[in-house]
Amino acid sequence: MNTLFPIFVKIENLQTLVVGGGYVGLEKVTALLANAPDAPVTLVAPEIREEIVALAEQKPTLQLVYDVYQPGFLAGKDLVIVATNDKTVNAQVQSDCKAHKILVNVADTPDLCDFYLSSVVKKGDLKIAISTNGKSPTFAKRFREVLEEILPDSLQDTLNNLQTIRNRLKGDFQEKLDRLNEITNVMKS
Repeated sequence: MNTLFPIFVKIENLQTLVVGGGYVGLEKVTALLANAPDAPVTLVAPEIREEIVALAEQKPTLQLVYDVYQPGFLAGKDLVIVATNDKTVNAQVQSDCKAHKILVNVADTPDLCDFYLSSVVKKGDLKIAISTNGKSPTFAKRFREVLEEILPDSLQDTLNNLQTIRNRLKGDFQEKLDRLNEITNVMKS
């Protein structure tokens, strides 16, 4: 049973630490900055891929620290993503995060995660997060590709029109809700 509680976080308002400068670190930093280009992200690793270095040159909010992980790197951090291939380091970061009450995701180790990173479909302002409860990120990725293909590019126009209608509606909350439900009911057909 999937008991995950889905939320969308304003990552640009949080201090995020990524531990690991390899391919998985690149994947995680790219995902963070694709969703929030101005998100403050610190990446720490003794070696950092050239693609990450190039990304940091384009994104001033991405800070690179060439060093091995130390608990002091958690100071002031709200969220941590661990992306190393060293199980000892991964377990240490997770343990340190628990001690400091910082939410942590350890790539490819669901048992050490407080949260999972979802596969995300984006069409303008619409975002749909897909989770398989850590069972198969590959399935989530493929399902995202299917949804991206079938959702029309004109979806943003629909969202803009619905916002305009919502802003013009009069009455109390229930009356507005009933009217918006009536308008959007055509989506079910």
